[in-house]
Amino acid sequence: MFPTLRRTALAVAVVLPAALLGGCSLIDSGGSCDGSGAARKDLAAQKVLSSPPDGATAPANFRGVGVSTGCDDDSPGPAWLHADRVYTFPGTRRAVFDHYARTAAAQGWHSGPAPRAGAACWTRTDDGRHLVLNVDFQLDSWSPAPDPGKGIGYEVTVGSNADGGRAGVSCTD
Repeated sequence: MFPTLRRTALAVAVVLPAALLGGCSLIDSGGSCDGSGAARKDLAAQKVLSSPPDGATAPANFRGVGVSTGCDDDSPGPAWLHADRVYTFPGTRRAVFDHYARTAAAQGWHSGPAPRAGAACWTRTDDGRHLVLNVDFQLDSWSPAPDPGKGIGYEVTVGSNADGGRAGVSCTD
Protein backbone atom coordinates (compact mmCIF):
# COMPACT_ATOMS: atom_id res chain seq x y z
CA MET A 1 0.00 0.00 0.00
CA PHE A 2 2.76 2.46 0.81
CA PRO A 3 4.54 2.05 -2.57
CA THR A 4 1.27 3.04 -4.31
CA LEU A 5 0.92 6.07 -2.04
CA ARG A 6 4.52 7.08 -2.76
CA ARG A 7 3.97 6.77 -6.53
CA THR A 8 0.80 8.88 -6.29
CA ALA A 9 2.59 11.55 -4.25
CA LEU A 10 5.47 11.54 -6.74
CA ALA A 11 3.06 11.90 -9.69
CA VAL A 12 1.34 14.84 -8.00
CA ALA A 13 4.72 16.43 -7.20
CA VAL A 14 5.75 16.19 -10.88
CA VAL A 15 2.43 16.99 -12.59
CA LEU A 16 1.22 19.87 -10.39
CA PRO A 17 4.21 22.19 -10.98
CA ALA A 18 4.06 21.45 -14.73
CA ALA A 19 0.37 22.36 -14.80
CA LEU A 20 1.02 25.57 -12.89
CA LEU A 21 3.84 26.54 -15.24
CA GLY A 22 1.58 25.84 -18.21
CA GLY A 23 -1.00 28.21 -16.75
CA CYS A 24 1.60 30.95 -16.45
CA SER A 25 2.51 30.64 -20.10
CA LEU A 26 -1.13 31.20 -21.02
CA ILE A 27 -1.19 34.42 -19.04
CA ASP A 28 1.98 35.62 -20.78
CA SER A 29 0.57 34.95 -24.28
CA GLY A 30 -2.01 37.71 -23.93
CA GLY A 31 -3.18 40.29 -21.48
CA SER A 32 -4.49 39.53 -18.05
CA CYS A 33 -7.72 40.57 -16.40
CA ASP A 34 -6.17 40.29 -12.95
CA GLY A 35 -6.61 43.51 -11.02
CA SER A 36 -8.91 45.11 -13.61
CA GLY A 37 -11.86 45.64 -11.26
CA ALA A 38 -11.17 49.32 -10.55
CA ALA A 39 -10.65 50.13 -14.23
CA ARG A 40 -13.89 48.32 -15.17
CA LYS A 41 -15.70 50.26 -12.46
CA ASP A 42 -14.35 53.51 -13.95
CA LEU A 43 -15.56 52.46 -17.41
CA ALA A 44 -19.01 51.66 -15.99
CA ALA A 45 -19.16 55.16 -14.49
CA GLN A 46 -18.78 56.84 -17.90
CA LYS A 47 -21.78 59.16 -18.09
CA VAL A 48 -22.50 58.34 -21.74
CA LEU A 49 -23.63 54.81 -20.76
CA SER A 50 -26.52 56.30 -18.80
CA SER A 51 -27.40 59.03 -21.30
CA PRO A 52 -29.87 57.41 -23.74
CA PRO A 53 -32.27 59.30 -25.97
CA ASP A 54 -35.69 60.12 -24.51
CA GLY A 55 -37.92 57.05 -24.71
CA ALA A 56 -35.09 54.47 -24.53
CA THR A 57 -35.59 51.69 -21.96
CA ALA A 58 -34.05 48.37 -20.97
CA PRO A 59 -35.36 45.39 -22.99
CA ALA A 60 -38.11 43.56 -21.11
CA ASN A 61 -36.47 40.15 -21.61
CA PHE A 62 -32.88 41.18 -20.95
CA ARG A 63 -31.06 39.20 -18.28
CA GLY A 64 -29.58 42.27 -16.66
CA VAL A 65 -30.65 45.86 -16.33
CA GLY A 66 -28.06 48.59 -16.10
CA VAL A 67 -24.38 48.58 -16.92
CA SER A 68 -22.44 45.32 -17.05
CA THR A 69 -18.67 45.02 -17.30
CA GLY A 70 -16.28 42.43 -18.61
CA CYS A 71 -12.73 41.66 -19.54
CA ASP A 72 -11.59 39.71 -22.61
CA ASP A 73 -8.09 38.28 -22.28
CA ASP A 74 -8.16 35.53 -24.90
CA SER A 75 -6.02 37.19 -27.60
CA PRO A 76 -2.43 38.43 -27.82
CA GLY A 77 -1.79 41.89 -26.46
CA PRO A 78 -3.43 43.70 -23.58
CA ALA A 79 -6.72 42.42 -22.21
CA TRP A 80 -9.79 44.38 -23.38
CA LEU A 81 -11.99 45.90 -20.69
CA HIS A 82 -15.54 46.99 -21.44
CA ALA A 83 -18.69 48.38 -19.85
CA ASP A 84 -21.94 47.79 -21.74
CA ARG A 85 -25.56 48.81 -21.58
CA VAL A 86 -28.43 47.61 -23.80
CA TYR A 87 -31.47 49.72 -24.64
CA THR A 88 -34.60 49.52 -26.74
CA PHE A 89 -35.82 52.62 -28.52
CA PRO A 90 -39.12 53.40 -30.27
CA GLY A 91 -37.44 55.59 -32.93
CA THR A 92 -34.94 55.11 -35.73
CA ARG A 93 -31.24 54.25 -35.86
CA ARG A 94 -30.58 57.72 -37.26
CA ALA A 95 -32.24 59.28 -34.18
CA VAL A 96 -29.99 57.15 -31.92
CA PHE A 97 -26.85 58.07 -33.90
CA ASP A 98 -27.77 61.76 -33.83
CA HIS A 99 -28.45 61.64 -30.08
CA TYR A 100 -25.10 60.01 -29.28
CA ALA A 101 -23.22 62.33 -31.65
CA ARG A 102 -24.52 65.31 -29.65
CA THR A 103 -24.14 63.60 -26.27
CA ALA A 104 -20.65 62.27 -26.96
CA ALA A 105 -19.43 65.66 -28.21
CA ALA A 106 -20.84 67.37 -25.11
CA GLN A 107 -19.00 64.85 -22.90
CA GLY A 108 -15.62 65.28 -24.65
CA TRP A 109 -15.67 62.35 -27.07
CA HIS A 110 -14.10 62.75 -30.53
CA SER A 111 -16.02 61.48 -33.53
CA GLY A 112 -14.75 58.52 -35.49
CA PRO A 113 -15.70 57.62 -39.05
CA ALA A 114 -19.26 58.18 -40.27
CA PRO A 115 -21.71 55.65 -38.78
CA ARG A 116 -21.87 52.34 -40.60
CA ALA A 117 -25.11 50.43 -41.06
CA GLY A 118 -24.78 48.81 -37.65
CA ALA A 119 -22.50 50.97 -35.49
CA ALA A 120 -20.87 54.31 -34.72
CA CYS A 121 -17.71 55.08 -32.76
CA TRP A 122 -16.02 57.86 -30.75
CA THR A 123 -12.75 58.09 -28.78
CA ARG A 124 -11.35 60.08 -25.88
CA THR A 125 -8.69 59.99 -23.21
CA ASP A 126 -9.80 60.03 -19.57
CA ASP A 127 -7.15 60.31 -16.81
CA GLY A 128 -4.54 58.94 -19.22
CA ARG A 129 -6.69 55.95 -20.27
CA HIS A 130 -7.57 55.72 -23.98
CA LEU A 131 -11.27 54.89 -24.44
CA VAL A 132 -13.54 53.86 -27.30
CA LEU A 133 -17.30 54.43 -27.31
CA ASN A 134 -19.42 52.27 -29.62
CA VAL A 135 -23.12 52.35 -30.37
CA ASP A 136 -24.02 49.08 -32.06
CA PHE A 137 -27.30 47.70 -33.40
CA GLN A 138 -26.05 44.19 -34.17
CA LEU A 139 -27.44 42.22 -31.23
CA ASP A 140 -28.32 38.96 -33.01
CA SER A 141 -25.40 37.07 -31.45
CA TRP A 142 -26.62 37.76 -27.92
CA SER A 143 -28.28 34.89 -26.10
CA PRO A 144 -31.05 35.62 -25.58
CA ALA A 145 -31.19 38.42 -28.10
CA PRO A 146 -32.67 41.54 -26.46
CA ASP A 147 -36.32 41.92 -27.44
CA PRO A 148 -36.89 45.51 -28.61
CA GLY A 149 -40.66 45.10 -28.78
CA LYS A 150 -41.96 47.39 -31.54
CA GLY A 151 -38.76 49.46 -31.57
CA ILE A 152 -35.08 48.82 -32.16
CA GLY A 153 -32.42 47.43 -29.85
CA TYR A 154 -28.90 48.76 -29.45
CA GLU A 155 -25.86 48.48 -27.20
CA VAL A 156 -23.65 51.27 -25.87
CA THR A 157 -20.12 50.15 -24.96
CA VAL A 158 -17.11 51.94 -23.52
CA GLY A 159 -13.90 49.93 -23.86
CA SER A 160 -10.21 50.23 -23.12
CA ASN A 161 -7.05 48.18 -23.03
CA ALA A 162 -6.36 46.89 -19.53
CA ASP A 163 -3.09 48.82 -19.53
CA GLY A 164 -4.90 52.00 -20.64
CA GLY A 165 -2.64 52.29 -23.68
CA ARG A 166 -3.50 53.62 -27.10
CA ALA A 167 -2.46 50.49 -29.10
CA GLY A 168 -5.52 49.14 -30.93
CA VAL A 169 -7.83 51.77 -29.42
CA SER A 170 -9.42 53.43 -32.42
CA CYS A 171 -12.61 53.55 -34.41
CA THR A 172 -11.03 52.00 -37.47
CA ASP A 173 -10.20 48.58 -35.96
